[in-house]
Amino acid sequence: MGSVPAVAPAELSQWQHQSVLVVDDEPGMVSFLHRSLALRCGWVATAGSVEDAADLLSRRHFDLIVLDIALPGRSGVEWLHQLREQGFAGDVVLMTAYADLETAIDALRAGASDFLLKPFSVAQMLNAVKRCFERSSLRRENFVLRRELDQRDDSVEGMIGNSAQIHDVCARIKRIAPTPSTVLIHGESGTGKELAARALHRMSPRGSGKNAGPFVPINCAAIAEDLIESELFGHVRGAFTGAGSGREGLFYYAHGGTLFLDEISELPLPMQAKLLRVLEERKLRPVGSEQEVQVDVRVVAATNRDLVAEVAAGRFRPDLYYRLQVVEVVMPPLRDRIEDLPDLVHYFIDQLSARLGVSQFACDEAALARLSRYKWPGNVRELKNLIERSLILGYCADDFAPDDEIAVSPAPTPESGDDESLAAVERRHILGVLESCKGNKSEAARRLGVSRKTLERKCAAWGV
Repeated sequence: MGSVPAVAPAELSQWQHQSVLVVDDEPGMVSFLHRSLALRCGWVATAGSVEDAADLLSRRHFDLIVLDIALPGRSGVEWLHQLREQGFAGDVVLMTAYADLETAIDALRAGASDFLLKPFSVAQMLNAVKRCFERSSLRRENFVLRRELDQRDDSVEGMIGNSAQIHDVCARIKRIAPTPSTVLIHGESGTGKELAARALHRMSPRGSGKNAGPFVPINCAAIAEDLIESELFGHVRGAFTGAGSGREGLFYYAHGGTLFLDEISELPLPMQAKLLRVLEERKLRPVGSEQEVQVDVRVVAATNRDLVAEVAAGRFRPDLYYRLQVVEVVMPPLRDRIEDLPDLVHYFIDQLSARLGVSQFACDEAALARLSRYKWPGNVRELKNLIERSLILGYCADDFAPDDEIAVSPAPTPESGDDESLAAVERRHILGVLESCKGNKSEAARRLGVSRKTLERKCAAWGV
């Protein structure tokens, strides 16, 4: 084995977020592995038997287990089989002094990530650990990338506009981003809350630099109530009907990065209590597990509802509200920054025409004036959808206005009764879209840029 080599300062914290459990009944090997890994990893624990190791694993999460095969009582291969059946998805490096082909095959079948033959050097051991951590990192990155591709809505990459409201939002994000604080983003549907959340992540230490973590978004309204806990926290095998294998939750995949909880007000009250505990203790318990997992995640939440009113109505926990609103960002509706509309129109025409492979059209002053008179209940998302539809259908400047087939509701004028509320305009607009979709709520929700659940809730409130 040899002595532990000197470690350069740059290497001392290369795996600072990783935790390792060493299981071996030889004191010399345990001491050697602990000294080698403790210099580089955030947490290293040791055990001399499967029973002791299982007890440690029941009390906290480990990213990697370095496990000897020949142990008193139960062998490492037997325990590894059991761990995989229970849903443990972390990497396991098996060690042995008595290797043959059959042992190696058993190790692979049991789900070993790597194999070390004793005696081994520090370099061999560190290379095995490095390979495991790199695979784990790639798994998280691939999951996040697939999720982003699945949920991508081609939202703009930056804040478009020069209004005072947008300048204020950008300045606030720039000030908040470097801090680790939880952020609550308020704004109507379609104002760009996820865009602000991504900007917070990109401009933070978690989203930039060599060790940048992932940005993981989830729409709380799009997940069934009985699945949201598993989606966020993960589950072990057999935790519920259909759970044939274990799975990590989104908190795991957001490790070292940012978890964006959109439409936070849609979380059921029991789930709100569990989320509060995670935010306060930085620990979670997967569904069906007795093991707590430490998490290193910044949470950014967003809502289009008045959470103070939701708290007063008993639909949102006051303690969770106060825990979330450490810092707030308010996204202004498009009608309050209408001077940004020309910049947004031209940006979307350029962006969408290139993506769709269609010709651009000119938006003259008369068309911009018509657009400026509209109240835009769907905000920037509605504007983007209108431009996309106009590009696809080949509208010219004279046709380009929000009172066509889908965007049916021009702003109320004083002559028609200036007392019409925004809620009335929104109702008329949504019902017009629903009618144009011949009652297909899924299609109407897609065109409006909201979840079907939100659309159904509004329709129920109107008695539709």
